[in-house]
Amino acid sequence: MSREFNYIVRLHGTNIDGTKMVPYALTDVKGVGIRLARAIVKQLGLDATARLGNLGDADVRKLEEAIDDPASVGLPKWMLNRRKDPMTGDDLHLIASDLALRNKDDIDLMRETRSWKGERHARGLKVRGQRTKTTARKGRSVGVSRARVRQK
Repeated sequence: MSREFNYIVRLHGTNIDGTKMVPYALTDVKGVGIRLARAIVKQLGLDATARLGNLGDADVRKLEEAIDDPASVGLPKWMLNRRKDPMTGDDLHLIASDLALRNKDDIDLMRETRSWKGERHARGLKVRGQRTKTTARKGRSVGVSRARVRQK
């Protein structure tokens, strides 16, 4: 029963290095962090120290289904990355391009409703209350240069 080692495993449109251990390999999928990856591996009963390339096709399919819907394998709702979706009210876990698109839609909605966060996003400023007096100066005028001060 010798299985061939897969150096590249495809999960959710992402090529993943098969030489990595399973939980760390799963974090290469956008929307899956190390805590969620470890929880999924534990719930499926897989060996966390095994390499992803050593897993069979059935185990890879199980992993893919678990990443699609983590609640279906018994993970708690608080581990999902989109709780109480404003459009549907459901608890979702978004991955890959769905996550990026939903994030962009949320920001666009904030801009359209002219909320404070939307205004800050539109102007390219810090959104979450960080200070901007001395930081976030990349691409803007930095301040007074000494040469101009000496000329005056």
